[in-house]
Amino acid sequence: LIQQLGPSCGPVQHGSTTGNSRGGSPQGDVSSLPQAVVVYDWRMGKLQHRFPGHQREVTKVGCQYGSSRLFSASRDLTVLMWDLHGGDQPVQEFCGHDLVVSGLAVSPDGSQLCTGSRDNALCLWDVESGECLLKNAISRNLVTHLCWVPGGSCVVQTSEDKMVRLWDCRSLQVSSTFPPKQHIQTHCDVSNDGRYCLTCSHGFGGQGCEATLWDLRQTGSKVCEYRGHLQSATSCLFLPPSPGSAPTLATSSQDCSVRIWDQNSAGKTHTVQHSINMQCLYDPSCKITNIVASWPGSTHYSTILK
Repeated sequence: LIQQLGPSCGPVQHGSTTGNSRGGSPQGDVSSLPQAVVVYDWRMGKLQHRFPGHQREVTKVGCQYGSSRLFSASRDLTVLMWDLHGGDQPVQEFCGHDLVVSGLAVSPDGSQLCTGSRDNALCLWDVESGECLLKNAISRNLVTHLCWVPGGSCVVQTSEDKMVRLWDCRSLQVSSTFPPKQHIQTHCDVSNDGRYCLTCSHGFGGQGCEATLWDLRQTGSKVCEYRGHLQSATSCLFLPPSPGSAPTLATSSQDCSVRIWDQNSAGKTHTVQHSINMQCLYDPSCKITNIVASWPGSTHYSTILK
């Protein structure tokens, strides 16, 4: 479970929640306080580690399942790498962006890190050396989120220019783009099998505010839209499969709700009220253990799904 908290223990920015089954730690959930990353034992609800180091607020955090390494992006223009067993100092620093770092994604094998920024650029890093291998900037490409496609060399990226881009990290070039949406794309996720991408939209009054399912095998092919939120959808994710059940998705919104959707029918199955940012937590066997939803401030809501 990975969640960003701002100066008053609320989200730094709406939709800044990152991480999922591929990014979660099996033992702890990772939160960022102002200029620090905090790791909790989610079973006991106790603080495990606190990693100070950034000079400004943390905007994104992420990690690789099965690894003790954590990554944090910040408004101080840097990304830091931490080790749960390596003390409270960063073990690597990645410097190369000119504005706020607003996205990060770790490669499936943990050897590379892709970061995105409001400077319109993506950077590809060697995790061990901290060397910037490639950098590419596209005009007006203000990055909002990044997600590495499982088992591949591609990264999906959403942007404030309303575009969704698929990058080939072997050359850090855009391999394809999806048809532009009407509103800013705030967040993205990729299914565990790498076949589908999910994005969500900014909006207001029910205009926009939707999540969109895309087929990565036929790039640009829109499969379905999930409508029902009244304000901007700030995060979205694929929920782990349950034997004998239809695949499901989750979205959170500034309308203070988290919605669970049937992936195939776009039908809403559950709604959790009073939240903006949302994260799903599940164990290595893909059993959901928790859904955490939060509102700016210090209050958090957890619901066990059975």
